[in-house]
Amino acid sequence: MRQPDISIIVPVYNSSPYIKKCLDSILAQTFKNFELIVVNDGSTDHSGDICDQYAQEDNRVRVIHKKNGGVASARNTGLENVRSEFVSFVDGDDWIYEDMYLTLYELCKETKSDITICSNDREVNGEVIHVEREKFIKEMDNVETMRQLFTAEYFRFAVWGKLYRKTCFNNIRYPEDRRLDDLPTTYRVFAKAKKVVYTNYSGYIYLLRENSIITSSYNEKKLDVFWGWDEIISFMSKNYPQLSEEYISCFVYYSMDHVYAILNQVSDPAKRKKYLLFIQKYIRKYYKEISKNTRLSIKYKYLTTIIKYDVHLIYLNNKFKRKVAALI
Repeated sequence: MRQPDISIIVPVYNSSPYIKKCLDSILAQTFKNFELIVVNDGSTDHSGDICDQYAQEDNRVRVIHKKNGGVASARNTGLENVRSEFVSFVDGDDWIYEDMYLTLYELCKETKSDITICSNDREVNGEVIHVEREKFIKEMDNVETMRQLFTAEYFRFAVWGKLYRKTCFNNIRYPEDRRLDDLPTTYRVFAKAKKVVYTNYSGYIYLLRENSIITSSYNEKKLDVFWGWDEIISFMSKNYPQLSEEYISCFVYYSMDHVYAILNQVSDPAKRKKYLLFIQKYIRKYYKEISKNTRLSIKYKYLTTIIKYDVHLIYLNNKFKRKVAALI
């Protein structure tokens, strides 16, 4: 078998209602020279059997069965088994358009880039939400890439919808002790890329479903994101101090998203207070940088000031809740 150009890693856990559509969309790609590494992360439904059937029918498919360890563990297992120059990820409940990898691979080769990124559509209640756009391609050096990562003008921290040169993952793996693993990993992967190209072509379809990590009700594990932010701010202040406006404002936006979720999803007053006090600790730690940040509006600075000084006002005052809601 010819050496594959791309290794596509698909973590699977109890995805039997979705996995066929996902795998079919990958195997239907107009770009043919790839290997598909499906990591069955201890599924208790029929997902593993479905994946094995695909491996029997197409020699590009390899299935790795492992004990359940979470999506980060599954991604890391996939990374340890890639055989190609480029690597990419597709979540087991999502799917892709047939020319996504041809688009990303050719763009990467033409521009001699380390990472190429495409836009995405969303599927909600069986309907794909697609917006037609005039074609746009942006080539970025390392600093501009990091700037764009934190401003989220074109792309976000999500692992999917991207094609990476495998060397970008040298000595980098996804943290297996975190609920959300994209945030504390993507910036380190991007920091290794000398050149990155973004295209607004939509190649990836993200399925928004009720019981996903993102849409599930707020719980304590979601606070793991602030450990990630602590690492990000330390790394960025050391390596990209010129981007402090961008990464500090991004930290504040993430913080306010979490405050909003806590106020609206956590009914237990004791838990609500506990979670807000946890966020307060990080707001206080970086408050000096927040107060000097010119990208943040007066309203954001006002709200972070209240968080810094009076958590009781936050979770008891409906007026504050409305102010947060107006920003998010």
